[in-house]
Amino acid sequence: MSATVITNIATLVTNDPSLRDSDPLGLVRDAAVVIEGDRVVWTGDSSKAPATDNRVDAAGRAVLPGFVDSHSHLVFAGDRTEEFNARMSGRPYSAGGIRTTVAATRAASEAELEATLTRHLAEALRQGTTTFETKSGYGLTVEDEERALRLAARHTDEVTYLGAHVVAPEYADDPAGYVALVTGAMLDACAPHARWIDVFCEKGAFDGDQARAILTAGRAKGLHPRIHANQLSYGPGVRLAVELDAASADHCTHLTDADVDALANSATVATLLPGAEFSTRAAWPDARRLLDAGVTVALSTDCNPGSSYTSSVPFCVALAVRDMGMTPDEAVWAATAGGAAALRRTDVGRLVPGAYADLVLLDAPSHVHLAYRPGVPLVTGVWRRGVREV
Repeated sequence: MSATVITNIATLVTNDPSLRDSDPLGLVRDAAVVIEGDRVVWTGDSSKAPATDNRVDAAGRAVLPGFVDSHSHLVFAGDRTEEFNARMSGRPYSAGGIRTTVAATRAASEAELEATLTRHLAEALRQGTTTFETKSGYGLTVEDEERALRLAARHTDEVTYLGAHVVAPEYADDPAGYVALVTGAMLDACAPHARWIDVFCEKGAFDGDQARAILTAGRAKGLHPRIHANQLSYGPGVRLAVELDAASADHCTHLTDADVDALANSATVATLLPGAEFSTRAAWPDARRLLDAGVTVALSTDCNPGSSYTSSVPFCVALAVRDMGMTPDEAVWAATAGGAAALRRTDVGRLVPGAYADLVLLDAPSHVHLAYRPGVPLVTGVWRRGVREV
């Protein structure tokens, strides 16, 4: 098996936990990294790099782990440009807009849905995303939810069953009946294709008792919980996430002190999704409050056609630094190692021996440029599983 060394790296972000006490990002300057097969086998000073069959000169640029996008909704059809335009003219976002995409997704062919999915995945890869999670949630029938998850599973292992996105329109007058479907026949059909189960715990979607029933049923089928929590208002979502050992509570915009304390004393990651606040002109999550309390924070795109139609993790990093109180180092960690933590993985989101060789080469000397030069296409190289794809 041939090996490749990437050398002459100005700043290497390793996220090595053994270095975190002295440097949260485990930075190595004038660095090199060695890839063999699909794994990292060595990192360190460029002058000490072992000899390899192949050599790539980073030419004084920065290298960091591939971004880990732990929250997206990529199996959908249709377009909500008009809704966005109207919202930017003063109409507030509400959960009901999801039903517009449900109608379009149900009407789309399997080939159309997969083409949309792969287009967005290619778009994300060009911007440095090498690991992604994606959800169902725009079908809301047994057949359409199963189809969405089956398609997603062709492209990622991080697949989430979100039959509980909103109550299906056919059950508008019978939400209890829809919960029974989500925890019964729909779950039976969808569980074989998924690793995770999610629920939108919010006014206009599912309350705390309904969310608990849905997540508990998923756990009984071997799916691990994650939850859309406290996005639009204060509510029980975050504390339910902690109670059920959810891997992640996502959004976390409206939090009480008790919510923050619960997260800080748990293994549940707070995944912040600044693209949603940007696209809905909503209040920003207070990342500084969470970080100061000791909460593990991840950043993700929430890519979806309604409330956050961006696949760009670098854009979300810049937003987090500018508007959510994060330092550039904290935001980069959250978009890499934090995303991995939200998926309960240690083989991605860091560049240490044994981790997957998922790397991003920036056309800049430092990762700080992701926030310093917002909107600039800085990603100039991407390796995924040891293969250069960009």
